[in-house]
Amino acid sequence: MTEPRPRPRSVRRRLALATAAVAAAGIAAASALIFTSPAQAATTLGASAAESGRYFGAAVSTQYLSESAYANTLGTEFNSVVAENAMKWDATEPNPGQFNFSGGDQLVNWAQARGMKVRGHTLVWHAQQPGWVQGLTGQNLRNAMNNHIAGVANHYEGKVFAWDVVNEAFEWDGSRRQSNLQQQLGNGWIEEAFRAADAADPAARLCYNDYGTDAINAKSTAIYNMVRDFKSRGVPIDCVGFQTHIAHNENLSSYQANLQRFADLGVDVEITELDVGQGSGQANTYGTVTNACMAVARCTGITVWGVTDKYSWRTDNPLLFDG
Repeated sequence: MTEPRPRPRSVRRRLALATAAVAAAGIAAASALIFTSPAQAATTLGASAAESGRYFGAAVSTQYLSESAYANTLGTEFNSVVAENAMKWDATEPNPGQFNFSGGDQLVNWAQARGMKVRGHTLVWHAQQPGWVQGLTGQNLRNAMNNHIAGVANHYEGKVFAWDVVNEAFEWDGSRRQSNLQQQLGNGWIEEAFRAADAADPAARLCYNDYGTDAINAKSTAIYNMVRDFKSRGVPIDCVGFQTHIAHNENLSSYQANLQRFADLGVDVEITELDVGQGSGQANTYGTVTNACMAVARCTGITVWGVTDKYSWRTDNPLLFDG
């Protein structure tokens, strides 16, 4: 497939991406030299991912960082983190123009002290909006969205390597979710959000993120068509996140091909919220997802949605570490 015309980038973004590419190549080259035999192979998730220039991260609830078992497992096994809730709209801007970055800053500082990368989640979502946003209409909602993106992305500029700019804007049948954003701002609101994020932090990779997109289906195809359109028109989108909340016996027959078709559009793909329900196929399903990412050159990393089953949002013990 011929890659569409790349979008114009600022000098700043080009330099940042070039630096990132060199760094990734350096990690891969170093790994090839260091990990020369099974006896020398990496023994943690993060170190194993780094051998191929990828990351393996976890979603973090900052209130648990004071628990030694939680913090030790997180710091030892993973090389990337994402805030489970601390960077969402209700947490970061509880009142108009009054920002609170305490939770996000705590996680960023904790990660930076340990040499870990930080993903940003999420700038715009139909859920977890503060109450003052939910009643806004028309231009007032548009201004609120753009001001929020600018405030949060500016604050974390240089500290977050990628943002889930827009989260869960499509329904299962491929139609747009009829959220307040869709109803008040129309079909152009997702593009507006990406352009605002690009202006606020030109060096960050900008992602669209959604669930139920594991297979080639109506929903993933609608998102694919949006990304293809964005790339053809120079809208700043760099990556697509596949949440991958799945069952232990999930049909993943088209999973790798789905990742690859997005990568063929010229965007990176990331597994952003992986958890797998407990059952006889749980370990194999984790393996299938990981192997699919490894097989797609532009799959840059995997994030599991939590560190331990003890604090998972699901009740079917879906994570890699138990309580």
